[in-house]
Amino acid sequence: MCGIIGYVGDEAAAPIVYQGLENLEYRGYDSAGIALVNDGGGLTVAKRSGEVSNLTVPDAPDATCGIGHTRWSTHGPPTDANAHPHTDCTDSIAVVHNGIIENHEELRAELDAHEFTSDTDTEVVPHLLEAARADEAVPDLRAALERVIDRLEGSYAVCVVDREADRIVAARDGSPLVIGHGEDAAFVASDVTAFLDRTREVTYLEDGDVADLSADGDVEVFAAGDAAGSEPVDRGVETVEWEADAAEKAGYEHYMRKEIHEQPSALRQTISGRIDIDRGRVDLDVSFPPGFLADLEEIQIVACGTSNYAGRYAARLFEDLAGVRATVEIASEYDFGAGRSPDRTLVVAVTQSGETADTLGAIRRANAAGARTVAVTNTLGSTVTREVDDTAFIRAGPEIGVAATKTFASQVATLSMLAVAIGRERGALAAADARSVLEDLRGLPGAVQQVLDAEDRVRAAASEYGDGEAFFFVGRDLGVPVALEGALKLKEISYDHAEGFAAGELKHGPLALVTADTPVLAVLTAGGRASETMNNVTEAQTRGAPAIGCVSAADEYDTLDVSLPVPDVGTFEPLVANVHLQLFAYHVANDNGRPIDKPRNLAKSVTVE
Repeated sequence: MCGIIGYVGDEAAAPIVYQGLENLEYRGYDSAGIALVNDGGGLTVAKRSGEVSNLTVPDAPDATCGIGHTRWSTHGPPTDANAHPHTDCTDSIAVVHNGIIENHEELRAELDAHEFTSDTDTEVVPHLLEAARADEAVPDLRAALERVIDRLEGSYAVCVVDREADRIVAARDGSPLVIGHGEDAAFVASDVTAFLDRTREVTYLEDGDVADLSADGDVEVFAAGDAAGSEPVDRGVETVEWEADAAEKAGYEHYMRKEIHEQPSALRQTISGRIDIDRGRVDLDVSFPPGFLADLEEIQIVACGTSNYAGRYAARLFEDLAGVRATVEIASEYDFGAGRSPDRTLVVAVTQSGETADTLGAIRRANAAGARTVAVTNTLGSTVTREVDDTAFIRAGPEIGVAATKTFASQVATLSMLAVAIGRERGALAAADARSVLEDLRGLPGAVQQVLDAEDRVRAAASEYGDGEAFFFVGRDLGVPVALEGALKLKEISYDHAEGFAAGELKHGPLALVTADTPVLAVLTAGGRASETMNNVTEAQTRGAPAIGCVSAADEYDTLDVSLPVPDVGTFEPLVANVHLQLFAYHVANDNGRPIDKPRNLAKSVTVE
């Protein structure tokens, strides 16, 4: 959840590390800090609570090695003292860390002779390194780090510098780290966006790896269990396909609005080269053992937050198109329950980052039970891709805004293609029916563009009704996950109270909360049982609630206060309606002056349980 950046090379490190922190601020913005290895020895550490812009960057033109961190608090409040980097008693070693060290209290008790200055779990690491370096049997910083990580329980991505050398050592287990290969320079970060303006050649570290980055750009990686002096392992070098400017705002005030408007191109990337409409076939480069799909009894989708709602949308499609029971589990609550046959169950993990701790835990439980597993993710080289049997990439491009937008659409599109592929292979979906679904899927980018072109209508609705005391989002069938997702977006970025409901549930309790200050936003489209949903909207209107409807283009509901048209794309109309709801949330939040890309208490990738 925190952002890590490190640089070692032949340029001044301070501006490079600071730029990396700005690029990573979406991962955490409670505090930020930098540690620089000075020319001739010594460390310069600067850290400050608040946003990266609060940090005063040290003037150190001769320092060509440094690490930085932007924090999302877990242990200890967001104060200057709790900001990273943390140092040892002698200010010789500086450490930045992402994750949670679960046995930090036990380790701190062992280090009673050391002086601690923060409330964080991280601070045990530099003091453990200090103790390890005092042992003559430990030859260097990498060996010391290997000794220390053997003591750590929980998850971590750690980067370490020592005042005696221009090098960085790093290790990961359960939290992401990626190496960037520059010309006579090396980078390490929790996300490639940190250094993508400088290199697209990357190496993804695996759990248990320790990396040693030197000033000439050389990088050595050592696998878990290797002793100091052992031969390095080759993790390979990959090229990030998207350009650095894909992670910039491109003239938009906020990343979120830019990414809402990127959905047509993201969907085209998701679909491109994967569907054959004439044959009614899909190729996601996902394969199954012979006979597995024919005997398949259940698909379990595990995910959190927005990804969970994408899974709820897809579950109905798996049942309709693939003819197999589909269930959706909140990943943090998942267990492979009794009564299921592992060899007849497919578990699908949906995670944008591929690093979501709860989802990784769910997949590990599924793997332990013997079920076949597939990941649907946006991130090449992420942990989940190594934990599952197969992966379908959503190919949405980088998403920087904390509130997910374009990845939701691309997740649903990818899962829909998987449903078609499984349905065709199982013989549950006729070619003609598959062609109809794929035609609608091909029409998605254009339909979303039509909604975006009518943004002024949504902006006006947000201006008129955005001061409500609470907001209800309702739908039926495929409209339910969209209602839930719409409410989540508004909660995340506007801080207004919002709830999503199956529309029929309004009369079973929530209607008691409806007043003239409770706008109701409804999904009234194909795939959403519009006429029945409208009955429930009318019930709210008779209590004085204003009603905003996302309506199929061919339909009219004269009693709505605002109608937002949705182009005809059949099964995917609720997904297009979601774009209206994203824009509504954005404009309500923007009118209220909220920090849209940095909502309080939230981070983009939740890598702790």
